[in-house]
Amino acid sequence: MKVYRYLDLITALFVTVLIVSNIASTKVVLLGPFTFDGGTVLFPLAYIFGDVLTEVYGYKRSRRVIWTGFFLLFLATLTFSLVNALPSPTDQDSQTFAQAFSTLFGLTPRIVLGSLLAYFLGEFANAFVLAKLKIATRGRFLALRTIGSTLVGQLLDTGVFLLVAFLGVWPNELLWSVFISNYVFKVGVEALMTPFTYAVVGFLKRREQEDYYDYQTDFNPFRLT
Repeated sequence: MKVYRYLDLITALFVTVLIVSNIASTKVVLLGPFTFDGGTVLFPLAYIFGDVLTEVYGYKRSRRVIWTGFFLLFLATLTFSLVNALPSPTDQDSQTFAQAFSTLFGLTPRIVLGSLLAYFLGEFANAFVLAKLKIATRGRFLALRTIGSTLVGQLLDTGVFLLVAFLGVWPNELLWSVFISNYVFKVGVEALMTPFTYAVVGFLKRREQEDYYDYQTDFNPFRLT
């Protein structure tokens, strides 16, 4: 198997962005006309790294990284839930901190399910569309391919998460407002970061001597070998 210099670094950055974004998503924030969860500030980078992984290393290696992120996100969520369930000392300070921790990290099953399902569907859709577009365009029009795949991936990611986690909990008007804000912001960040994506992809292709095309790839997301 070919050894790559930067694949482990890209994997680490991808997973870090994923976990930090999910922690930050516990707060709903306002930024100008946009209303979105705090994770949206950083989460678009996960799709940029996902684009870089698929564009340079191919869908098969991207699939392994996506599964790595999925299991580590599940581990982080499980850890937060376990710590939240454990009792705290009875002194005032400990109880205050425990209540604050529970407010931030005491995730409901719906939020956990929504987060994991949205990540799974969105990331694999993004990688699949990008890989197929690369073949169809013969490696041209990188901006079209990265933004096009993000349009599909973020539509699934944002829509599925909000529906599973908050349908019936938040008013429909707020759900719709958060969806539009999240979707526009995430796709907008992808578009604005296109020069950065071009630079990173070009650098990695030169240094790794790799520019993978998924002509013979089995796109089954559950196949890890």
